[in-house]
Amino acid sequence: MLSRKCQMILLILLSFGGVKITTAQVQDTLRLSLSDALKIAQENNLNIKNSQLDLKMAQKKIWETTAIGLPHVDGTAKYTFNPKVPTLPATAFDPNAKPGDVLELGVKQNIVYDLTASQLIFNGAYLIGLKASRAYYNFSEESLEKAMLEINETVTNTYFMTLVGEESRKILVINLQNVNNTLAEITEMYKQGFVEQTDVDQLALTANTITNAIFQIDNNLDMASKLLKIQLGLAENSIVKLTDQLGMEEAQVVRLNALAHEPFILENSVDYKLLTTSELLAKFDYKKEMSNSLPVISGYYNHQEKWKTPAFDFAPKDVMGINLSIPIFSSGQRSAAVSQKRMAFEKASNNKLYAGNTLIMQSSQLQNDLRSKLDKFRIQKKSKELSDVIYQRTLEKYKQGISSSQELMTIQNQYLNNLTSYYQGIYDVVGAKTKLEKLFNFNQKITK
Repeated sequence: MLSRKCQMILLILLSFGGVKITTAQVQDTLRLSLSDALKIAQENNLNIKNSQLDLKMAQKKIWETTAIGLPHVDGTAKYTFNPKVPTLPATAFDPNAKPGDVLELGVKQNIVYDLTASQLIFNGAYLIGLKASRAYYNFSEESLEKAMLEINETVTNTYFMTLVGEESRKILVINLQNVNNTLAEITEMYKQGFVEQTDVDQLALTANTITNAIFQIDNNLDMASKLLKIQLGLAENSIVKLTDQLGMEEAQVVRLNALAHEPFILENSVDYKLLTTSELLAKFDYKKEMSNSLPVISGYYNHQEKWKTPAFDFAPKDVMGINLSIPIFSSGQRSAAVSQKRMAFEKASNNKLYAGNTLIMQSSQLQNDLRSKLDKFRIQKKSKELSDVIYQRTLEKYKQGISSSQELMTIQNQYLNNLTSYYQGIYDVVGAKTKLEKLFNFNQKITK
């Protein structure tokens, strides 16, 4: 049986142990502004990382192609075994040789060491391939540029979708409180015979509808949180708190209005740049196929050493030379291949022309959409301000006993609905803005 003193010491130790465990389980909350979220996404998003790896691979591809035209040195070692070595009578070459002596024309076993250095002198396909590898590097750079723009768009939309969801939940909770308060009053009035059962049931139904809406928005917020963590490259168990406020100052509206009238420069669009580079790659591919009809010239130097040297060895140890390969006749194979590459080049040019016209039209549509969203937002903002004034007046009347609780609830719901529309208007404007910024290639890299 433990003494009381021992029990107290054990209790204290367990208490400190429990505190330690609880502290270890507490996880810091990551507080993020939109700018912070964009920067983290550009550093950790897996699509961005893959695009960066593609860029590094393209850089290695340039060196791989360049190295084809640089000196190459290869070494080989070959073991040979000859079961029966050819011989000649030794007296045919040496008068002093004894009858029956033979002269071996080779060796039974040997190891031959071979060292060859080669240098490409002229190859048309190599010269075109070198240019194509650099164009491919540019294509990888532009792909990374597009990945940055896309992650900016998706993270911004998810961030504001979460803010709108949080504000909508607050509004629904206030609505539910108002309905429950009114329901309590109506219930008492029903007990006293001043209202009908239908009035009570209608309010109870409204309360249930709002409760279900809160459950639904909680699920949506959970999904939005998980989506944002995936986009930011964060662990699923990370705790993220968004710090930006859901609002839009007049200065922001002015900047967005300027964006809605910004001249569109087609050559700055990352989609157009990708198509331009694709056209260039198709052109290089076409030229490379044509260059296969040109001769290929290369030089070489060869040095050979043998472990055993036969009595008669006429092979030189060192040899230098030039190789010349000339395509002569291919039964139309090369011509058919060149025609295919030429048509692929024409197709890439057509795609670029079509996409350019489409992007110009799209820029006009997106700017019109942003202007429309801004106009709608201004109206929603005025409606929110007016409904707020009406609500404050009705609230004052209610405090003075002039207005009923039912009327107050109606006016308050009107205000909350206008507030919801105002927040939705902000989200719509942000969505239109991010689409336009992506098309115009704005805010690609976040440095703050």
